[in-house]
Amino acid sequence: METTRDLLIALARRYAFADLGALAPTKEIAEVCEFGQRLLSLDAEDFAVGAPAVPSDLRRRARDCHMPQTPREQPRGALESLRPAYALLLEVIAIRWFRRELSPMIAAVHIASEYLPLLAFEPHLGHAGDPARWPAGLSAPGSRFGVIGDRECDHTKSEQSATNRTLRVASEPPEGWRAYFDRQHSQVAGAMAVCVATCRNPCTAMDWIAAGEREDLHVRARTALAFAETPLVKLRHAAPVGHGFGVPSPEEVLDAWQRSRLALDKNDVGAKAMVDDGFPIPGLASLVSAVAGVRVEPSTLLHDVSAHVARLLAE
Repeated sequence: METTRDLLIALARRYAFADLGALAPTKEIAEVCEFGQRLLSLDAEDFAVGAPAVPSDLRRRARDCHMPQTPREQPRGALESLRPAYALLLEVIAIRWFRRELSPMIAAVHIASEYLPLLAFEPHLGHAGDPARWPAGLSAPGSRFGVIGDRECDHTKSEQSATNRTLRVASEPPEGWRAYFDRQHSQVAGAMAVCVATCRNPCTAMDWIAAGEREDLHVRARTALAFAETPLVKLRHAAPVGHGFGVPSPEEVLDAWQRSRLALDKNDVGAKAMVDDGFPIPGLASLVSAVAGVRVEPSTLLHDVSAHVARLLAE
């Protein structure tokens, strides 16, 4: 017969941090569970919130995924590199699939789609789209980037507004900085991809990228834009037809992904979605790596938090 401790350990191994935190026998375990739940919920604003009961290595790895809350906050976390954040996203997607929590899983996929262009740009920027460090070339003579109302620019009105804001938001107070990230940074990511991948009337905004690197970036950014339009990502906004509250079934998710893979298989980068790489959504991790231009492995951060909680319970 299972003991109460056995049941709590089983909850830890199923990443049920919220439930376990409510039942935790000690304050230390409750604090670690709260930390794990923030990660699982992708609450990037609070990844760096102090949690003294959490081992320093786990806190450091979480800070690598943290979104700075002020223009000058150090370290820069996910604005320095998005690769740790995407590794965590992949782990969250896998865990949500394992737990059959498909609505939050699709939400995580949607987040991945929004910022994927910045992952493609990271090798060229030297950072992950930090508004405090945009290259001067974005505003070079002849650039339409951030020019509101320019009809020659392929950006939508909302993208023009977002790109205009991103060039000056680093000088705004913390409240403005946070509002920008809540509403506009993902639009800047898409706008950057438009500049290098689909613009019908190119300006000088991307001339700072070395000519020999542009074709590779073009393909990776175009694939990032294509991913955002796939059936899998569009499940996020699917109408609630055939199932309560619009939550897709596992079969619907896999069917949408298979159709997405076929849609993406148009170039060497998109073809990586066809790889059976062992990920629960086969090929998704390989696609992220291909867009990034480097291998991005699913994180083990949540696994390690789970294991730490299980050890505390076993003591």
